[in-house]
Amino acid sequence: MAPKRKSDDVRARERPEKKVKQEVAKEEHLKLVFEPRPEWHTVELPPLATNDVKVLPPQQVVDALHHHASKLLLDENVAYTASHMAGSASHKFMSTIMASGTLEDKISALTLMVQESPMHTMQAFDNLIALAKKRSRDQALMAVAALKDLLGQGVVLPSDRKLKSFGKQPGVIVALQGKGAQWVLGEPLPGRVDKKHLMVWAFEDWLKRKFFELLQILETWCNDEVEYARSRAITYVFELLKDKPEQEENLLRLLVNKLGDTERKIASRASYLLLQLENTHPAMRMVITNSVESDCLFRPGQSLHAKYYAIITLNQTILSKTEGGVANRLLEIYFSLFVQLLKPAEETTRPANVTPTGRPQGGGGKAGKMAAKKRKAEERSEETVVQTRDKLMSQVLAGVNRAFPFADTNTPGFEKQMDTIFRVAHSSNFNTAIQALMLIQQISSTKHYGAERFYRTLYESLLDPRLYGSSKQVMYLNLLYKSLKADLNAKRVQAFVKRLMQVIGMHEPAFACGVLYLISELETTFPSIRNMITEAEIGEEDEEEHFVDVPEGEVEENGTAAAKPHGAFTHSQLYDPRKRDPEHAHADRSCLWELLPTLQHFHPSVSLFAEAILLAKPMPPKPDPQQHTLMHFLDRFVYRNAKTKAITSKGASIMQPMAGSNAANLLVKPGSDAAGRSAPVNSEAFWARKVENVAADEVFFHSYFNQAGGKKKLASAKEKKKARDADDSEGEEDEAEDEIWKAIAQSRPDVEGIGSDDDDLSFGDLEDGSESDEDSEPGLDLGGGDDDALDVGGGAPTAADFAEMDGFPELESDDDALLGSDEEANMDIGDESEDEVEEEVLSRNKQQRKQKKKLKALPTFASAEDYAKMLDDEPEDY
Repeated sequence: MAPKRKSDDVRARERPEKKVKQEVAKEEHLKLVFEPRPEWHTVELPPLATNDVKVLPPQQVVDALHHHASKLLLDENVAYTASHMAGSASHKFMSTIMASGTLEDKISALTLMVQESPMHTMQAFDNLIALAKKRSRDQALMAVAALKDLLGQGVVLPSDRKLKSFGKQPGVIVALQGKGAQWVLGEPLPGRVDKKHLMVWAFEDWLKRKFFELLQILETWCNDEVEYARSRAITYVFELLKDKPEQEENLLRLLVNKLGDTERKIASRASYLLLQLENTHPAMRMVITNSVESDCLFRPGQSLHAKYYAIITLNQTILSKTEGGVANRLLEIYFSLFVQLLKPAEETTRPANVTPTGRPQGGGGKAGKMAAKKRKAEERSEETVVQTRDKLMSQVLAGVNRAFPFADTNTPGFEKQMDTIFRVAHSSNFNTAIQALMLIQQISSTKHYGAERFYRTLYESLLDPRLYGSSKQVMYLNLLYKSLKADLNAKRVQAFVKRLMQVIGMHEPAFACGVLYLISELETTFPSIRNMITEAEIGEEDEEEHFVDVPEGEVEENGTAAAKPHGAFTHSQLYDPRKRDPEHAHADRSCLWELLPTLQHFHPSVSLFAEAILLAKPMPPKPDPQQHTLMHFLDRFVYRNAKTKAITSKGASIMQPMAGSNAANLLVKPGSDAAGRSAPVNSEAFWARKVENVAADEVFFHSYFNQAGGKKKLASAKEKKKARDADDSEGEEDEAEDEIWKAIAQSRPDVEGIGSDDDDLSFGDLEDGSESDEDSEPGLDLGGGDDDALDVGGGAPTAADFAEMDGFPELESDDDALLGSDEEANMDIGDESEDEVEEEVLSRNKQQRKQKKKLKALPTFASAEDYAKMLDDEPEDY
């Protein structure tokens, strides 16, 4: 039997007293030493002694003090859980979610608990770490994201300093000096240290170890086989590195290592995040540069793929005049990489597989299908390596070009690197050679070093056959313009002009137009170029010969000294295109004969530019290389018009030329003439232009469309307009014809009026039915109306005419009776002159053609009402 319950009065008397006693005991037992707060690292602690540190404290004493501090911190967490987590309604709700909620709800609840007081919710933080270690990617990445928000954007970590371990706290080292160095557990705390100090230091040490544990988890996910997991992991690494300085060396190493990821998206993502980190923290540029160099670029056994993404990260580093150290460091890295890339690749010869008898496996015969397939795969791999090396060299040169203006190049070691750059200018890839020449030009114009060697190399590159198929022809033309414009030797510039005109016939019209425009621009700076066109060549007969004594030692074979014309015109003074040095080619003594063939060039723009140079006419507008290609010419015939887009930056990189920043150093620029050529060639706006307003390469299209398509379409448009006008005036013509019919009926009483009951056809209806077929004889309708009608005199037939047709037996018996004799035929003409007859015939033919058009415009089938009416009008004996 259940025990008797106490009455309500007894319980009411006992409850207040017991409740008060329990609360007092609980407060005494669970009183918190540290006040709960999110920003635990901002609390003001009691001041400590500032004694000088003479010796480091013993490690066992530090460990004992650390163990005591950890015990105090654990008791603090237990007290907080018992007092705050049990009494609050919100905490009870969180406990319910932790027990029966989804994983996302659990992670959110744990995150809220840690945010309230990180020092008192260490167990919740451990639970998040445990969730981040799960094998399920979704659950683990969700927990890692929550930890990233807590430690990165949250206030759990200090944002102005790194965490310190317990043994490296300055307060611990100072407190354990002197007598404190012999402290043991149970004695009073050494120095001025109290429980708050120990708890804060112990929690900071614990949080530092947990953060490192999180880094290990992130490193695992950075190497996951799924691309999405790796992408999210490096993003979390970047956000932690951007927001807080804790473990920045390890975080940066993780991010830099992903530059060598096999997936291009991940490597590109890592490069982008490193550049964003430099923009957020400009002071880290040197740190990031050194990390990329040591951890990726010069690591032994590193692949070319990783080096490529490392270089494109470095060459996009934003520099300034105040950061000369970063620029110098980048130049050192670039030149060191030059030396590695220019080393010849070691050819590894694989020994052939041999049998135990010493013979090669397979008998040494022809390789099978699998062996041939394997060999092709190796060749493709070798070709890919070569292409990657060329791309890497180009990116290194781009980085040197960007870092050179900000670097201090007064060091003597910099000149030694010029030989390396000249070696690149003679490399196998012509596009890379162009970039090397651009770098040398920039250095020579700034430092005035190696100018003669640069112009010899540039002069030699004009004969390079790889220039024909190069994709950097615009860059090459701009390099020529910038180099020759800054040259002070007019003879050398003339040699360049001479050679340019010699090789122009091998290139496409786009390059030819650019060369001719380049020559016209150089004429303004070097007037001697014009003399090569206007003045005659210096020949042998123009030289003045004077004889001098032969120097000693120069004696003929017979022993007598012969006087020779020293200083006279010799063969060495003629123009020699084989000279390596353009200054010694004597191009100033020759004419620009090579300009004449370009006047008959198949491309009209080339001949137009050549004619302007020869006759000193105003030059056409600056040529656009994209407008003179064969593909652009063929696109005109398929009416393919390029889309006009606004000039925007490509990608997210900030290392892009500003609009108009270097316009003075650019000779041609792709897309510069797109605005003037916006009208399609197959549009009426283009046909309506005058010939003198059409570009030379568009004259053909202008005449073609005007003759083949333009006039025809314009004529059809006019006919449609006339037809619309005729339809609008049709009603007015009908009214006028009715008035004419009424006047004729009144003048002739024998003609039946328009209001007769027998016939309700109007004048226009009879006129429309006068002719129906082009093959019929003039004036005769062979079918198409209700009755066969005959138009004899060209006038409109009347009802009386139809009635009188029954009296002509000739029409029924013989067709020749229609013509009759000559006298009868002349009777119809009367006394009219031949001109009047011709006019009447012309008017009659014109009227017949008009009636044909009207009949053709009629519908093929009549309406039901018209068909019923025709049946009623038919004779009964039909």
